[in-house]
Amino acid sequence: MSAEFERLSCQELVELVTDYLEGALSRDEHGRFEAHVGLCDGCNVYLEQMRMTIRLSGSLPADALAPEAERDLLEAFRGWRSA
Repeated sequence: MSAEFERLSCQELVELVTDYLEGALSRDEHGRFEAHVGLCDGCNVYLEQMRMTIRLSGSLPADALAPEAERDLLEAFRGWRSA
């Protein structure tokens, strides 16, 4: 990563968090992501919440979520994404 790089906004970090956790970011994006998390307490907390969500949801059986709850969650995520 070069000494001069454009910093990520919090919104950009949120949009990149999945790729970050999957190891799919370019070297430069990865560096920008980690630089932001190192300076932004809110995004650091968000990243840890995402890691915890992945750990916890990975331990749930497939039928643990009621169809109504799944529908409600999908609607909430669609609404959040379009906001």
